[in-house]
Amino acid sequence: MLSGEWYLDSPRLRALRDACGSSLDRFNALAAPDHHGRIAIARELFAEFSDGAEVVPRLRCSYGFNIAIGAGSFVNANAFLMDDGPITLGDHVRIGPAANLATALHPIDDHALRRAGYERTAPIVIGDNCWLGSNVTVGAGVTIGRNTVVGAGSVVVRDLPDHVVAVGSPAVPIRDLSVEK
Repeated sequence: MLSGEWYLDSPRLRALRDACGSSLDRFNALAAPDHHGRIAIARELFAEFSDGAEVVPRLRCSYGFNIAIGAGSFVNANAFLMDDGPITLGDHVRIGPAANLATALHPIDDHALRRAGYERTAPIVIGDNCWLGSNVTVGAGVTIGRNTVVGAGSVVVRDLPDHVVAVGSPAVPIRDLSVEK
């Protein structure tokens, strides 16, 4: 799955997704003020859940163990982190409501592979101090540079550099941001 090679679903992968789903059921069912309970589940579920990070329910993800969330980062309600491959959020990242980060890729030109259900993955990396607005979609293999802002509803299918505002479908930089001193 993480090798980038084509693979098929399997009973083992389904069992891992089911285990993640059970953890998410517990996470999403906690009372709003139970921040400590959510942090405890997040630290069990994710590869990394750094100090000061927060994830607001309802969260959906595939496996959990392919997700690293940096210090002080915030993931708003109804995010879907499709972590068939690695998803890395840097420090102080802000993810808006209903964002989708999807690491899975499906065959385009090979009809037989697509019909058989093959997929492969490519990692998503969100740099430090990025802000993704509500309903942003980030595709597999994308890296978003540090201090970059992605406008609401944008679809990011190519890497974005540091220090820009990007919007649209596909998202393109529309202006530069000052470099942090």
